[in-house]
Amino acid sequence: MQDPKIQLNIGLFGFGVVGEGLYKVLAHTPGLNAQIKKVCIKHPEKERNAPAQLFTTDAALLLDDAEINVIVELIDDADAAHAIVTTALSRGKAVVSANKKMIAEHIRELIALQQEHDVPFLYEAACCASIPVIRNLEEYYDNDLLQGISGIVNGSTNYILTKIFEENIGFEQALVQAQQAGFAESNPALDIEGIDAVNKLSILLTHGYGIITPPLAVVHAGINTLHKADAVFAKEKGYEIKLVAQARKLSNGKIAAFVAPQFVRASNQLSNVRNEYNGVVIESGLADKQFFYGKGAGGFPTASAVLSDLSALRYNYRYEYKKLNFGTPSELTDDFYLKVCLGFKNLTQLPQERFQQITEWTSNGVRCHVTGIIHFSEFVNGNWWKQPGMSVIIYPDGILEQPELADAEDPLVLSGHLELV
Repeated sequence: MQDPKIQLNIGLFGFGVVGEGLYKVLAHTPGLNAQIKKVCIKHPEKERNAPAQLFTTDAALLLDDAEINVIVELIDDADAAHAIVTTALSRGKAVVSANKKMIAEHIRELIALQQEHDVPFLYEAACCASIPVIRNLEEYYDNDLLQGISGIVNGSTNYILTKIFEENIGFEQALVQAQQAGFAESNPALDIEGIDAVNKLSILLTHGYGIITPPLAVVHAGINTLHKADAVFAKEKGYEIKLVAQARKLSNGKIAAFVAPQFVRASNQLSNVRNEYNGVVIESGLADKQFFYGKGAGGFPTASAVLSDLSALRYNYRYEYKKLNFGTPSELTDDFYLKVCLGFKNLTQLPQERFQQITEWTSNGVRCHVTGIIHFSEFVNGNWWKQPGMSVIIYPDGILEQPELADAEDPLVLSGHLELV
């Protein structure tokens, strides 16, 4: 597939919002020299805006067709997507996918299949839809100077938090609005519990740092535990709250990584990321920070990333996984500290023994907030912070290599014990 004039004959799996968006986009890009030959669907009874003869429910008609040289997988079933992608790669077909859950859970196997059968597998749309973050990590940051990645990578949760802060409404009402707008599913657990974001972070870890890790092994907290009083507390401090996926290189070369709600200052580029938009900040040792911004959901934004991957296939582009294959991959660590705010209903829920230091506490009769320093291993090795009614929010610059202990004479701090004075 090294000739840019080669015809891309596409077998498309899925004709939902993104699949239909791709169909429409391809109709207006004849210069790409790509056509959809067949579309495999699950529900043939649905009416679709394309000729009926284009559709089938038989996957073999796509996977066994020698003329189809590209499989585009755009379904929401991760297990079915895995079967489709592995079969296509094994048969020497190039593959483009947007299924972040499937990729995150099987990336080691998928890399091996690419190498074994010498075929490309591209998935820019799997992380931030219209934002080309994977390609930039692969090409522009293919060195050891990548200091950090932090981003809003889930449009549904960002939409909800925008509504909470800008319209002063509660979480449940904001979630309903997100569902009505089509930005959250009827069962939005993958979004609001941080699972979608941690799937994307695990993919970025592979391309940014050469790290392959099961996504659910990465510490993650969602926005489902946030309380309206947490937003009030944040505003009083001059912050907004965003769900941020982040990875940061420590001085020992190891990587701190997690997904959690975070206080964001107005000066942070992420504070201006509203509604269903995504934003990613990449920090380099030499180039400082670069900010990528764009829609993280929707048919046409996601289809644009798929289209970019299809265009790249004409030049036989493929991921080289440079950090993984050509150098010493980094490794994750839990040996660092976080400055956090814990929110809960009453002080009986406060796990004082988890803190290295407590620097502030407030209570307004509705909710208590305690700020302090906690070693990250406390989050890795226990579920105490996932108890009902407790929220965890990370402070700006909250990753610390050493606990920056305050004055020992501070009445709030006595070896991690809260003195109610």
